Amino acid sequence: MSDAAAEPKRKAPEPEDESGKMSFLDHLDELRKRLVHIAIYLGVGFIVSWFFARRIYNFLAIPITQSLPEGTKLAYTNPTDPFTLYMKVALLSGIFLTLPLTLYEIWKFIAPGLYRREKAYVLPFLFFSILLFLSGAAFCYTVVLPTAFKFLVNLGSSFTPMIRINEYLDLTNMMLLGFGLIFEMPVIAAFLSMFGLISARFLWKKFNYALVAIVLLAAIISPTGDALNLFWWSAPMVVLYLISIGVAAIFGWRRRRKGLA
Repeated sequence: MSDAAAEPKRKAPEPEDESGKMSFLDHLDELRKRLVHIAIYLGVGFIVSWFFARRIYNFLAIPITQSLPEGTKLAYTNPTDPFTLYMKVALLSGIFLTLPLTLYEIWKFIAPGLYRREKAYVLPFLFFSILLFLSGAAFCYTVVLPTAFKFLVNLGSSFTPMIRINEYLDLTNMMLLGFGLIFEMPVIAAFLSMFGLISARFLWKKFNYALVAIVLLAAIISPTGDALNLFWWSAPMVVLYLISIGVAAIFGWRRRRKGLA
């Protein structure tokens, strides 16, 4: 018996998946790598934002400070409040600052599993999602917050305002986030209509119900409840709903043209 025959037969290495698909462990390793990158981005963003936390907060406080009586400052009741305030500001600013890099890492993780047609939609959706979110936050900061705080401060003009810094930051962040999400309505409509889940005709037929729901939602999430603030919360949603009808009509037309409807 020859030496070659005596040697135990080695197992041939497993060929790679011809389809290019990654194994489950490969997916986990890729996910771990992307999460590590995101954590590094957030850490760097937090450190950078920490040095500008005071300026960022002063910028966020403009809507309330312009509404307060001259010489009035925001207050705090706990010695650690300023520290926790700037920690929150630095963290949120770091998240916002590194958002493009975070989205890039998410894209690098999901892109290999998408078809070319799906990839063609992802980038426009991401672009318009970010654009609309920033537009909603900007509208809230420049229009809604000054109007709401001016009304509230005038309403309590018989009293001495003692507005706590952390409470103001939480309220402002909630409203900025709320308006940012509200402005995502056309993107959501585009996504649903692209898969035939809704249509422009359906949205138009339900407009009356949507109008009532919008007013009720505005009354619930509005920090005041007065007619003026209710208008500023509901009017953008009505306009965005009408825009969503137009977006759904465009995607519905594209589906019919491709024979997918």
